[in-house]
Amino acid sequence: MRNQPKYSFFKNTNYALNGLKDMIKTEKSFKIELTVSVILLSVIFLLEVSLVHKLLMFMSLMGMLIAEAINSAIERTVDLVTLEHHHMAGRAKDAGSAVVFLSIAVLVITWAVILAGAL
Repeated sequence: MRNQPKYSFFKNTNYALNGLKDMIKTEKSFKIELTVSVILLSVIFLLEVSLVHKLLMFMSLMGMLIAEAINSAIERTVDLVTLEHHHMAGRAKDAGSAVVFLSIAVLVITWAVILAGAL
C-alpha cells in the first residue's frame, strides 16, 4: 500500500499550480508555448467562427501545453534516474518529444482547416 496523504482537492490543486509555476520558471519550451497559446487564445475570441470551431482551436492549444507538461515530467524523471547517457533514457525522452511534436501537428492542422474555411 502506498504511503500518501488523504485526498484533498485544495492541496492537490495547490500541487498542480506549483507544477505550473515551476514549469513557467524553468522550462523554456513551456514558456514559449504558453506565450503562443495566450496570443492565439485572443485570436480565437476575435474570429467569427462557430463555437464548435472555437472549442476545437482551444482544445488543440491546451493539448500542446498538456503534451509539453508530460514531456517535462518524462525528462525530469529520466534525469532523476540517471544523468549518464543511456540509449533507453534517450528513447524515453525522444518519445516525450514525439508527443509534443504530434500535438503541435494537430494544432497546426486544426487551425489551418478552420481558418481556411473561415476566410
